[in-house]
Amino acid sequence: MVDDESRVGIITGASRGFGLATARALAEAGWSLVIDARGSDALALAAEELAVVSQVVPIAGDITDPSHRTRLITAAAHLGGLDLLVNNASILGPSPQPPLAAYPLDVFRRVFEVNVTAPLALIQEALPLLRSRRGTIVNVTSDAAIEGFEGWGGYGSSKASLNQLSNVLAAEEPEIKVYWFDPGDMNTRMHQEAFPGEDISDRPPPEASVPPLISLLGSGRPSGHYQATKAMDPA
Repeated sequence: MVDDESRVGIITGASRGFGLATARALAEAGWSLVIDARGSDALALAAEELAVVSQVVPIAGDITDPSHRTRLITAAAHLGGLDLLVNNASILGPSPQPPLAAYPLDVFRRVFEVNVTAPLALIQEALPLLRSRRGTIVNVTSDAAIEGFEGWGGYGSSKASLNQLSNVLAAEEPEIKVYWFDPGDMNTRMHQEAFPGEDISDRPPPEASVPPLISLLGSGRPSGHYQATKAMDPA
């Protein structure tokens, strides 16, 4: 890892929730950041906040768009390189969540395109920069990738695929760190969409899951699956 003043990270889905909370922590630690989200207005507000403490480049767009992904990598290169890629952008799918027997297949394909294919495509473009800095990839996952929660077949199976993608990538790229990180239940818009009409105020805010990730990034621990709610040993 390079010195603190020149660390560069890309965070997708950084206009709100866990992505924004992670961006805040890294910006306060002196990281230069490239952040993205689909909503340009929310992203601009996030960038304005982060720019008070660090250098930030906001790029609005859809992570499934190849030209958008290239813009993210190009921006990181212009900042000096790439030390960290956080694949946080994802979609839930329908709300309320349907059973697999009635899951619309066109939506199912879209969930996998956003949650699995797009992160891999971004990783492929980012690898030359990451290899040169012995950097780190964080793929944000979920316990829905492991547990059989009724109604979570689309999102959960996409995150299970992301887990195994990360697992294989870690074996293939031993010179970089690959973490598939589960932040746990959080009071976010996506989590509310998963439980429409229910009160989820008892879930912790996304900021509560950031310190374990920041600790993991600075720990030098091996590639693996880590959970915010448990000790920092591979799950």
